[in-house]
Amino acid sequence: MHRLFSRKPLHLIMTDSDGERHQLKRVLGPVNLVSLGIGVVIGAGIFVLTGQAAANYAGPAIVLSFIISAIGCALAGLCYAEFASMIPLSGSAYTYAYATLGELFAWIIGWELVLEYLFGASTVAVGWSGYVVSFFRDFGITVPAIMAQAPFLFSAGHGWHASGALVNGPAVFIVVMMTTLLVIGIHESAKFNNVIVIVKLIVIVTFICCGIFFIKYINWVPFIPPNTGRLGSFGWSGVLRGSGVIFFAYIGFDALSTAAQEARNPQRDMPIGILGSLAICTVLYILVAGIMTGVVKYTNLAVPDPIAVAVDAAGPGLAWLRPFIKIGAIGGLSSVVLVLLMGQPRVFFAMARDGLLPKTFARVHPRFKTPYVTTILTGSVAAVVAGILPINILGELVSIGTLLAFLIVCISVMVLRYRHPELPRAFRTPFVPFVPIAGAIITLLQMVFLPGSTWLRLAVWTAIGLAIYFGYSIRRSHLRSLPPEIGPAAVTAPASGAGAVSRQEPVQ
Repeated sequence: MHRLFSRKPLHLIMTDSDGERHQLKRVLGPVNLVSLGIGVVIGAGIFVLTGQAAANYAGPAIVLSFIISAIGCALAGLCYAEFASMIPLSGSAYTYAYATLGELFAWIIGWELVLEYLFGASTVAVGWSGYVVSFFRDFGITVPAIMAQAPFLFSAGHGWHASGALVNGPAVFIVVMMTTLLVIGIHESAKFNNVIVIVKLIVIVTFICCGIFFIKYINWVPFIPPNTGRLGSFGWSGVLRGSGVIFFAYIGFDALSTAAQEARNPQRDMPIGILGSLAICTVLYILVAGIMTGVVKYTNLAVPDPIAVAVDAAGPGLAWLRPFIKIGAIGGLSSVVLVLLMGQPRVFFAMARDGLLPKTFARVHPRFKTPYVTTILTGSVAAVVAGILPINILGELVSIGTLLAFLIVCISVMVLRYRHPELPRAFRTPFVPFVPIAGAIITLLQMVFLPGSTWLRLAVWTAIGLAIYFGYSIRRSHLRSLPPEIGPAAVTAPASGAGAVSRQEPVQ
């Protein structure tokens, strides 16, 4: 048990990262952080999963689902920001957990992040496919359904069944293209990111401003459709299940927390950035979901491109908007696929650097200087998954994996406050233990109301991860080979300088 919860000293994390990190300047103010948050949050959730959740779980009350998810995200985000201020390095929650909770928790979080990044990229790719097919259809070009849909579909009433299609070709295409770019080496500048953010906002605001005139109020009746007799199938349980499913809409905001080291005043600016971007995105989500379910009946939104369906349903009055909506969605979703496919190899890279995965996973291309092995592996698996699985199954998997990671983060912050209150924190989660407890409860509540089949898939996924850990990783961890005085028997607290060791204490 002692070995399972061994923590990696902070000075070793800093040393291992010397070759890939650089000294960051504190140049980001609250406006920059809010803009960054909007850029990473606005993505597949609003363009893709909103329609799925409305059609299958919540109906027009999907707007309430967004509010519940936003509250859970805000509480978890505050906890995440504290971790980021303590260990302002790359590696995401995996690195934070390794330094504070121990190797087993680090592995679990790292493994669940695969659901967020790899399966997230597949989910967005399926949504991208839907908008591309719809865009071509507007110009009289029909992509055969046999080459543009998942061969396997799943519904609560019928279970798994064949669709008659062979593969979702466009989804595979975008994953392969983005993977190729990442292997070669693509560097997104701040200007490019700002352009993408502006395009997304223009598309969404234009839809809101124009679509409001085509609302049919009868489509909002009943606002909360009566429960069908099954847990999570409409009614209030459907609203809660919908909040868990569309939690996918908020993934990526955790990346904002990692900017703590670059914030001018993290104690003040990080809460503004996190809560401000979540508030703006939540308002946009609510307006889009409300208008979408007002323009077209929610039962018709179980498609990969719900905004396009709403625009089409509005008739000639919004015909001019169709290509702009779809181009904006295609461009925005492309960047999301790219970012998600970029994130997963970095987690694998960090785990391989620690010996928890084969050292091949830490290989860097001699010419392109990219983690090409893990990038190709991630892209290959994501392409296969995007090509054969439906978007509702993928979205639920991503949501429950991310919710589990956030649940652990909320609990971890609270535990660490009591175990090591002396550790320096540039940002401190307010109202501890109430904020982390509330975040954990809301996150767990959203998980509870996800379908039982999703829980089963999570259990299988976690079991596979634990089998790999106990069968391979635990015996090859680099932490095991370190002397006790600097290895897993020590936990360090940095001084004012990043990575400086001020004290050592035995692990409890």
